[in-house]
Amino acid sequence: MARTAVVSGGGTGIGLAVAERLAAAGDDVILTGRREDVLADAASRIGEHASYVAADLETLEGAAAVLQHASEHAGRIDVIAAAAGGNTAAKAPADLQGLERVSWVWNANLRLNVMTAVHLVEGLKPILNDGGRILLFSSIAAYRGSGTGSYGASKAALHPYAIDLSSELGSRGITANVIAPGYTEDTEFFGTSMTEERRTMLIGQTDNKRPGTPGDIAALAAWLASPEAGHVTAQIIQSNGGALAGR
Repeated sequence: MARTAVVSGGGTGIGLAVAERLAAAGDDVILTGRREDVLADAASRIGEHASYVAADLETLEGAAAVLQHASEHAGRIDVIAAAAGGNTAAKAPADLQGLERVSWVWNANLRLNVMTAVHLVEGLKPILNDGGRILLFSSIAAYRGSGTGSYGASKAALHPYAIDLSSELGSRGITANVIAPGYTEDTEFFGTSMTEERRTMLIGQTDNKRPGTPGDIAALAAWLASPEAGHVTAQIIQSNGGALAGR
């Protein structure tokens, strides 16, 4: 029987790759994100196994909209993949300086990377089936910092959250794990800020001397979401080609 997965950030990058991989295996996928046009294009690309709901998961209203859509379209769900996120450091208002700017960036990153995941997971808990799978998405920055502190810290906050979810829900056969990617190309994360010099540096830090791809992360996510991964829970799994902290 087909399962149902809800994927936040499902319109582009890693989230879209995860949704495509699950749909290719026969799962129904519900995409969510802020941009309705992007979600519509992604759902059309995936085909009959996909639906979508535009929602801002930084808000309670967004979480309620996703729950309503999932309840109406599927009734119950089996996989939650909280792939929405990003780094707001470069988006701070230009007129903010000093402590005001630091506070804005920290709060914005916490909302974007932590609360979007918390609102999605906690909002969907009431309709998550026994044997379900929860996937959170961290970053190599959680291990080695992100330059400004706030992005890496916000991603690191997901690690104990997954451990606590595993403890809370494990008796129902539900697993909760975190995937922490390294440098991954073909996403919107870096925008136009990636230089060839920086790209070369990041690839040089890997052992296999190549960038990660959304497909790499989707393959790992699909396995963690599978019935075969039922004894893997409360884990933070890195996928970065060997670009470990301290190298």
